[in-house]
Amino acid sequence: MAFGIKEAKMETNALPHYDDSINTTGCCPRFNPEGWDGTALHFDNKRFIRATTKAVMHVPLDMGHVFERVQGHLAAAGAYGTDNYIVLSRDLSPWKSEHLFAISAPVPEEDEVLLSGDFVTKVFEGSYREVKDWHLEMQDLAQKAGVDTGDVYFFYTTCPKCAKAYGKNYVVGVARTS
Repeated sequence: MAFGIKEAKMETNALPHYDDSINTTGCCPRFNPEGWDGTALHFDNKRFIRATTKAVMHVPLDMGHVFERVQGHLAAAGAYGTDNYIVLSRDLSPWKSEHLFAISAPVPEEDEVLLSGDFVTKVFEGSYREVKDWHLEMQDLAQKAGVDTGDVYFFYTTCPKCAKAYGKNYVVGVARTS
């Protein structure tokens, strides 16, 4: 038991399966957390699309518009797959956030970046207001792995409207451990 949670190791650049089979809202699928908690991820030049959103004191302003645009481009390019789906989000400042969308094919209209390193995941359930506490918990996991200032990302699995409809708000923390 490393980092205080049970760890399952994935193959290089692999992600847990994203089950999008239940979608009663017509927006976000109901998130199935199975396989996402305590997973060790190893990325070696894993391909992502990078997009940014505007915020006011960490509250997103244009997230819906940006996500709709990027996901439309992903679908058009055939770059979306349930075994390669994650959006890693982090605040760059109180005014700007970065979002990395995993891709399986080139997406010409968007900015592609590569990500390498080892990461550990933890599934949280609760209000978005708890992200500050979850961030500290993810930093603690990184420190236990010997990384003083590891990057921390969050995978917001559903929008607020869908989280309310499903009665659960799952958020996956992803912390760099190397």
